[in-house]
Amino acid sequence: MSERNSRESKNRDNSERVTEWKPPSTLEAPEPPVGYKHRWIRESVMEYDDRNNIHKKRREGYELVKAEEYPDFDAPVIDEGKNSGVIGVGGLVLARIPEEIAEQRNKHYSNVAKNQMEAVDRDWMRENNPNMPKLAPQRSTSVTFGSQKPNTE
Repeated sequence: MSERNSRESKNRDNSERVTEWKPPSTLEAPEPPVGYKHRWIRESVMEYDDRNNIHKKRREGYELVKAEEYPDFDAPVIDEGKNSGVIGVGGLVLARIPEEIAEQRNKHYSNVAKNQMEAVDRDWMRENNPNMPKLAPQRSTSVTFGSQKPNTE
């Protein structure tokens, strides 16, 4: 008689899973502390320092992330200059901001964009003529996947 293999030996837990290779990301960042968000911000453009951008982001509430804060994370570090010791790559530096400030910032810029669109709509409708009425702007977005089946009804 032949020996039978039990189902337990064929269980997925017993077999090793092969990890799938994926190309490395140059902008991989460590997990931020609880209550914070990480974001890459521009430090320089084509070898020219962009100090105004760094100062603006700091005034908004961002703080630069030092590599020593994440000793287990292998990240590129700026070696020299004002931002030495900060995680950075390709003219970008890693910064963190408290989540509540990030949400307030996003809400502010969302309102600015909304007000700008309303101003454009008012300007468009201002010159409306009853003989040739303009249609009110309609904005909608839809995403579809795959091919659309024709409606035969």
